[in-house]
Amino acid sequence: MARGDLTDDEWALIDPHLPLGERGPIPDLRQQFNAVMWRFRTGSPWRDLPTEYGPWSTVYDRFRLWATAGVFEQLMQAVIAEAAARGQADLELVSVDSTTARAHHHAAGMALDGELVTALEKAADQERGLRQRGKTPTTASAATMGIMAGMNAGGYDDGAEYG
Repeated sequence: MARGDLTDDEWALIDPHLPLGERGPIPDLRQQFNAVMWRFRTGSPWRDLPTEYGPWSTVYDRFRLWATAGVFEQLMQAVIAEAAARGQADLELVSVDSTTARAHHHAAGMALDGELVTALEKAADQERGLRQRGKTPTTASAATMGIMAGMNAGGYDDGAEYG
């Protein structure tokens, strides 16, 4: 048994809720369940699954079958119900994922001045034209430098109030 694998008592709670295959030999469900738990505990790709759990593709196929059949949701509900029946669950405690995803400033509704947008598009077109002709500008044009200076001096409005 590897570190993190289910104990016999934990497996006794989970085993009755896992479906058996309809045909073929009965697989080692405990080994496959431990493999799925290992994969999500470590965050590694399926192909990096240790060989002691069997072929990664077999474990992945079993995971997909369980996921599409709703086995994990049913298992979670059954384990919570069992813990509540034993008086081992405090159902008033709830954990909410508080992950933060930062959005690009365009997603935040940043508004640019119309003249600034026009000037930026013109500078981009000029740059694109030089690249198409096989030339590269050695220095930025005066118009581009003026646009950038305007942006740094507050030439855009992101809706924030600055004191």
